Amino acid sequence: MRQVRRQLLSLVLGSFILAAAMLGLAGPASAHDAAESTSPAQGASLAAPPAEVSVTFSNKPLGIGSSFSVKDAGGTEWADGSVQIVDNVATQKLRSGGPAGAYTVAWRVVSSDSHPIEGTFTFTVAAGAVQPGAATSGPPTAGSPTTAAGTVPGMGTAQPGVTEEPSEPANAGEPFQWSIVIFAVVAVGLLVALGVLARRRLTGDGDVGEKGGE
Repeated sequence: MRQVRRQLLSLVLGSFILAAAMLGLAGPASAHDAAESTSPAQGASLAAPPAEVSVTFSNKPLGIGSSFSVKDAGGTEWADGSVQIVDNVATQKLRSGGPAGAYTVAWRVVSSDSHPIEGTFTFTVAAGAVQPGAATSGPPTAGSPTTAAGTVPGMGTAQPGVTEEPSEPANAGEPFQWSIVIFAVVAVGLLVALGVLARRRLTGDGDVGEKGGE
């Protein structure tokens, strides 16, 4: 009987060690970077076209394979130059002279674990950019926005006319974590196997005891 208990204890401990090792491997594999916020915020209304757009991530993306596309309602591309990554913020500068209307930003980066992630967000501009030398209409009236064309508030601040949403940006790509499902299936299988093995050994030990008593 003691021998059977020792064997069962060894099997249980070995299963726990194996499960812990699999969980440790599944954890880093599922920890893909995620987009935490955007500038401008999703659905923001701006007084004038921004000089740049950016996305803040949960970790620093790799400096390869990053791309931003910023298009107005007519499909014109306004992204200018390459993507700049500083810490966990990816920034794309825009050409000046953007029109009023809706803009769509499509971004793609390679996360710190070499897994590509992508997403989109939108914002609208109330008035087109003021061209150099263009006549102005005088001082702003009370309650009108005073933000200069081409300037963007820093990350984490509210955009003109809208409160920045703390939720995850629209369509931020995050793959389904199959490793967690695989781990759960393996863990359940181990428990079922241990239960069957324990029942067989206890039944066999009981039969031996009965025969010995006879």
